[in-house]
Amino acid sequence: MTARLPTVGVDIGGSKIGVGLIDHDGRIVSHQQTPTPALEGAEAILSAARTTIRNVVGRRPIGAVGIGAAGVIGPPGIVVAATGLLTGWAGTDIVGGIRHELRSDGIDCPVVAVNDVHAHGAGEASWGAGAGKDLVLLIAVGTGLGGAVIHRGLPLIGANGASGHLGHIRCPEAVGLPCSCGAIGHLEAVASGYGLVQLYHHLGGDKSISSAHELSRRVLTDETAFTALSRSAAALGAAIGDLINIVDPDLVVISGSVSQAGSMWWRELRIAAAETCLNVTTDTPIVPAMLGEHAGVIGAATLAARIAAEQESQCQND
Repeated sequence: MTARLPTVGVDIGGSKIGVGLIDHDGRIVSHQQTPTPALEGAEAILSAARTTIRNVVGRRPIGAVGIGAAGVIGPPGIVVAATGLLTGWAGTDIVGGIRHELRSDGIDCPVVAVNDVHAHGAGEASWGAGAGKDLVLLIAVGTGLGGAVIHRGLPLIGANGASGHLGHIRCPEAVGLPCSCGAIGHLEAVASGYGLVQLYHHLGGDKSISSAHELSRRVLTDETAFTALSRSAAALGAAIGDLINIVDPDLVVISGSVSQAGSMWWRELRIAAAETCLNVTTDTPIVPAMLGEHAGVIGAATLAARIAAEQESQCQND
């Protein structure tokens, strides 16, 4: 049964490609990472992913390959839209490109591709902070800002693959500030790692500070850093509160590098979320993610294993 074979999870990001061989209990059997040739075009990115998959798999049989990748990924596994982070990424057929090359190596199995935050959410909902919960809202706060709604282990993809794009809702704190998508005034422009630094500079902060980590270390000695971090966290918290009212999840899981910004960031975020929530949703837990950098690999593999099992079941019933 392919459903009991290990599954490959792939996480294609702007700086690195992670590949893991995952067993049916969500454990990493083997893992390898390689730099993403982000400026060399889609074929170079897919080639790096394929090579890493081969290195991790070796001669072992696998049940499926799951891929989480940056950008809006349509249901067939094609990149519908993407920022300039990965050169030439928009329009890429991820599933077709990976499947063709793997077949030439004698690996013929289902290949699935989803947005990287959707994959992260599936990992946390299945094996991490949201394990055992029916409905999980994941918020990924890194260089950018994304989200995913996971229902019974499956991400809500949406008609165009764009479900969960929390970073691109309007935000009063972001008026006049540019977002990575090219629009002005989106939440990502103040609440992501890049956005937090941008807000700090906008408020007159030290231009030499270039990362959220550096900024968070200055909050006790730099009043502008304190203000920027507080406003950024509160803006995100208010948006999370709105989403809690809409989705009514069992819990909210926060992942990404900015979630390490310290206790003040968490306090301001939770206060703003509670102030925005309805009375009945005020106590919805907001918790840190558990799987760290491997969440995307584990989640992509988990989704692929589930789809492979469903396909096998259908074949047996036909």
